[in-house]
Amino acid sequence: MELSRKTLLVINTDSPEHRVGLVENGDLTELFLERRHGSSNVGNIYKGRVVRVLPGMQAAFVDIGMDRAAFLYVTDVVGGRLPATLKLFFLEEEGSPEEGGESEEDLKLELEHEATATSSLPRIEDLLSPGQDILVQVAKDPIGSKGSRVTGYITVPGRHLVYMPYVHHVGISRKIKDEAERSRLRELMEDLHRDGEGGFIVRTAAEGQSRENLAADVEYLQRLWRKTLERYQQAPAPALTYRELDLVLRCVRDLFTSEMDACWVDSDEHAARIQQFMQSFMPQAQDRIQVYTGPTPVFDHFDIETQIRQALAQKVWLRSGGYLVFQRTEALTTIDVNTGGYVGQRTLEDTITQTNLEAAKEIPRQLRLRNIGGLVVIDFIDMENESNQQKVMQVFTEALSFDRARHMVLPISQFGLMQLTRQRTRESLLTLMTSSCPYCEGKGFNRSLSSLCSEIIREIIRKSSQTPATHLKISCHPDVADALAHEFGSWLENLEERFQKAYNVHAVEHMHLEDFDVHPVMEGEHTTKIQMPTGPGH
Repeated sequence: MELSRKTLLVINTDSPEHRVGLVENGDLTELFLERRHGSSNVGNIYKGRVVRVLPGMQAAFVDIGMDRAAFLYVTDVVGGRLPATLKLFFLEEEGSPEEGGESEEDLKLELEHEATATSSLPRIEDLLSPGQDILVQVAKDPIGSKGSRVTGYITVPGRHLVYMPYVHHVGISRKIKDEAERSRLRELMEDLHRDGEGGFIVRTAAEGQSRENLAADVEYLQRLWRKTLERYQQAPAPALTYRELDLVLRCVRDLFTSEMDACWVDSDEHAARIQQFMQSFMPQAQDRIQVYTGPTPVFDHFDIETQIRQALAQKVWLRSGGYLVFQRTEALTTIDVNTGGYVGQRTLEDTITQTNLEAAKEIPRQLRLRNIGGLVVIDFIDMENESNQQKVMQVFTEALSFDRARHMVLPISQFGLMQLTRQRTRESLLTLMTSSCPYCEGKGFNRSLSSLCSEIIREIIRKSSQTPATHLKISCHPDVADALAHEFGSWLENLEERFQKAYNVHAVEHMHLEDFDVHPVMEGEHTTKIQMPTGPGH
């Protein structure tokens, strides 16, 4: 089988970062990254202590032993204000919520208090009080200045099942399509869990599994939960009571499926760990765990490194010659579609439609790879034919159906704009791998030389009218000094004649391009008309 048609899990562990890439048909579709000094806490269970209750927000802050207190909504408090439909995240074969989101299924729970009037439902101040201990699980890592998001509704994931100790329900992954198999699994689970507490989500990996395998998973997860409760009873708050698997084993557990062709790992040690892990959960697939020993790094071998660099760029080229431009703001992400060098072969409408169709396939992959969350606005090239708009919409929704993050898409508007929201589950790839430019302070631009010189001249006029000094010294970046001396030299000469003062331009190499200083020359201070430049080495 050609590499371009394979589905691979590629694991890189020979650096301070552990990285896992999901490759589908030769394209990198998702990237998971964990630094050894700053690993994710999502999935960890803590004994926390309530430090503050906020009635106005119906939320509380909980100390779980991190730098910032975690945030707990009232709907995440066990026994609190549950919605009529409780949305539970699946931890299916495509990954857990913290690893890029997950498709969710609305599980209709027959909870006694669902019929209770909203006005009589408990408020956060009736459920929690400062100093109270509470068992919570991290649902989202800190993002920006926000602390972790936690929930009291614990989920303990296994290979085939997810145990929910506080929800009495059995749910079947919607990705299991066969109705007969869904019925078989539901009957099996109801029988296995007839006298037990809590509930289960049957993951996609459980499809076709025997009663023995599912029973082993039930016993394993319930034993794990009992140990977690024991630690909760014994440890003083705040305390870690359960630690989620590290990135490597977590990705193998959640991403590796029977349809996957191979899992390549560049470490004998981690390959052995994966083999041991697979022996318990998926022994028939152990032969697909491959140790990479090639001369080049494993991500280079599978062309992943190049695709990561492309995922950090603003411009993404399409195979036809068109391109996409990604722009991130505080409130949303915009994606602009352009024909670029693609001229087509027939009509302009056909050229535009083909570019839009190619973009409609590529954008969902980029959303997954870049892990872009929140509001996204896509500016497709305007199409006159409504049927072409529908084609683009259909292609886009089909490509987006592989995305595990929750999303909602609106139709293309009359202006050619498509709006969608995508679940923000963790920091984006751009946030994880980049920092703001210290020179432009994240703006992405600096002021032009003409603008800076004009502002300096205005400051010279201002200072000249305020000081009796006969000389003014202008300190600025060498590029600005050069522009002042040559392009704006006549302005300086006219001002000297107007104010009867001498102006000395002083180029300072270490100054920021946009910084400058205009000040009177003190008596005895020696300066020349133009100094170009000064600084280290001059």
